[in-house]
Amino acid sequence: MMRLRPHLGFAVPQLRVSPGRGAVLLLCALVLGACRPNDPDLNRMQPSRDFETTWLAGVEVSGDVLQQGFESYTLYCYACHGHMGDGAGPAAPGLRPPPRDFRQATYKFGWVTDGLPHDDDLRRIIEEGLHGTAMLKWDIPPGDLDAIVQYIKLFAIEDWADPDALGEQVALSADPWTDKHDEALVRGSDVYHAVATCQQCHPAYVTMEEVEQVARAEGRTPTTRPNPFYPELKESQYEVDGRQVKVMPPDFLYHPVRVSHELDEVYKTIGAGIAGTAMPAWKGSLAEDDLWALSYYVKYLIDMRDTAEAESLRRKLFASEAAASSF
Repeated sequence: MMRLRPHLGFAVPQLRVSPGRGAVLLLCALVLGACRPNDPDLNRMQPSRDFETTWLAGVEVSGDVLQQGFESYTLYCYACHGHMGDGAGPAAPGLRPPPRDFRQATYKFGWVTDGLPHDDDLRRIIEEGLHGTAMLKWDIPPGDLDAIVQYIKLFAIEDWADPDALGEQVALSADPWTDKHDEALVRGSDVYHAVATCQQCHPAYVTMEEVEQVARAEGRTPTTRPNPFYPELKESQYEVDGRQVKVMPPDFLYHPVRVSHELDEVYKTIGAGIAGTAMPAWKGSLAEDDLWALSYYVKYLIDMRDTAEAESLRRKLFASEAAASSF
């Protein structure tokens, strides 16, 4: 268990920082700089609590583990996510997108369908962080990391108390395009623009004439919208201070994707969807060949970001007749 030391009239966990972990030092500075002895939020924080053994998603978690999780959460997570897990820590007002409110039990990149993420996925999110956000990669000692994963579940105890709360993890099927990369990209583009119609939220990456041609070839009605080469802001289930947060789907040629973009990870993200947003789970809705092809195509777009090829594609799209008539 972590040693405690007194500070400002309350006890905080002893800082343990690996070499180069400037992010941890910055976080501690935010905590100590934003908190004052007369801060009511600070005064409600307790150096220790009487945690009891608790069943979380069908697993028995000891009070000692939850105590360790509380202490580690206070050190690493409190400044952004808040002592109540509501995403309202002292650093939160300046962060966009806002920190996650753990009370909602909604996790965007859990890689599961119809349920809560497994512990290994929660650990992955914390360790790898979310690109393009203030959620950094965290080099947290394994024991502390495991304890944090258990502790944050207490903020949504009604959801995690269900022994059947865990969702089904998205499993990788056999990749049918291993030796047919170019064919996968062609099929993936067709799936993106005509089958899954991803351009309803994300940008289109072919001209509107090409969208119509592909849709007709698939026996489908072409799907277009105004400003098709820009992403469209979407409603979400997330709230901050009682206000609903809108989410901008990424333009893969411009925005960094939140999670790593290896092919199997793109497959899992598309397959599971993004909980709490307009991004549905495509695992089971698309044929496996098409899901893999779509993953190849999205990875191709991600890898093209910030290149001359991406700029050339943008010029082509914005110069098209459909783009000119959409403004």
